[in-house]
Amino acid sequence: MDFPRKLRERRTRRHLSQLDLAMRAGTTQRYLSFIESGRSVPGRTMVLRLAESLELPLRERNELLLAAGFAPAYPESSLDEPVLAPVRTAIDHILRGHLPYPALVIDRNGGLIAANDAMSLIAEGAAPELFGPGRNVYRLALHPDGMAPRIRNLAEWARHILTRLSDREELHAELAGYVPDLEPSAGQLGFAVPLHLASSRGELHLMTTVTTFATAVDVTLAELKLEAFLPVDAATAEALQEAAGLRPSVSGAMDHSGNW
Repeated sequence: MDFPRKLRERRTRRHLSQLDLAMRAGTTQRYLSFIESGRSVPGRTMVLRLAESLELPLRERNELLLAAGFAPAYPESSLDEPVLAPVRTAIDHILRGHLPYPALVIDRNGGLIAANDAMSLIAEGAAPELFGPGRNVYRLALHPDGMAPRIRNLAEWARHILTRLSDREELHAELAGYVPDLEPSAGQLGFAVPLHLASSRGELHLMTTVTTFATAVDVTLAELKLEAFLPVDAATAEALQEAAGLRPSVSGAMDHSGNW
């Protein structure tokens, strides 16, 4: 059990002084100093207060409790369990509601939980073993047999993904090995990192948003991420609508006589 070291590491990682954390947790700097030096042993309530004050993810809060000799406070359920049935229903509803635009739900490591039909256009041409339930979407994006050959701004997009994986050392190292040293395109990034992706519907210009279940008290639920793609321009919006069959394509805009 090395609770003092784990607490100190998490505090310094968040660039908080002992005084800062003590004030957040409603205790004194002196007492916190005693805890970090091992001279005082905190109770379970204090460990939880410190973890909450550090704004740790639920998994790390459980780890801190275990390091202090206490049982975890937050359950970690399987998505197949009945208790999370409303979550599965909500995920399905959200994914369908985002159509005709692509959206997917991933776990903490980037494993695919679910995706809507529009994701097939994003993943088109990728090796079958790279896309599907349980497959890693970050690997799909940067693998040479995945989306990478179709990403027109690979340097920016790869950097965006690798930054998100800074705490997943093995996966980060693997994916970094797929990406050549590319210079970012000149004059950008603008207000967000875009995705410029070649597709059978033309080049798509997309931005992404990430949503989490902010009030979750289950580890599995708290770690789910809904990543939704949105069109940056009208041409991309029209292409995605055509792919979903919501508007006629140019080739389908003529009648049987060949007239418009």
